[in-house]
Amino acid sequence: MTDLKTKSENTRIRLLTAASRMFAEKGFQDSTIAEICEQAETNIASVNYHFRDKETLYLEAWRFAFKQELSRYPPNGGVNADAPAEQRLAGRIRALICRVADEDSYSFAIIHKEMAQPTRLLYDILEKEINPQRLQMFGLLKECLGQAGSDQQIQYCHASIMGQCFQLLHLKHLERARRFRSHKSDLSDKLAFAEHVVQFSLAGIQYARAQYRPE
Repeated sequence: MTDLKTKSENTRIRLLTAASRMFAEKGFQDSTIAEICEQAETNIASVNYHFRDKETLYLEAWRFAFKQELSRYPPNGGVNADAPAEQRLAGRIRALICRVADEDSYSFAIIHKEMAQPTRLLYDILEKEINPQRLQMFGLLKECLGQAGSDQQIQYCHASIMGQCFQLLHLKHLERARRFRSHKSDLSDKLAFAEHVVQFSLAGIQYARAQYRPE
């Protein structure tokens, strides 16, 4: 019985791994169960057994990829909870960029595809999984900005940081699609890029604090 359970769990993991990779590359609409099963070296009946349908497999594949990425790169970036806010923000930015840049990370790529071809299937888990991460970033930005941290300023800073991070994701997709034949982006050193984003963001926050004038 134990061997059967182990075999069943191994099949499930292979399906999730193959599905997350396929959905990241092709999106929900253009990915087929047959292709996923071929990559997972199993049959369509196993998808029905473990996930019932393609929609459930899509949701579980995203969640599987996201949890794996958080395990490899914890959101705090290894920075202690009692460290100064700027250090904790820096750790969070570094971890985020590492997750985006990792070739074996698929959750952000799936979201990228979802934005281009919306299915609305991810809406619920994005609220449950991504929104807590966003709120934690908002909290850190409010700490860093101090009295300058109006809701608008926090949202601007967050958008600026996320824009830099997702530019890396966008360039990864362009390079995979061979759209940069004559120009290769110079963002291959993810650690150097992370340090740039950290320093650029902290400098912007420092400037925002210096411009604050209480009414």
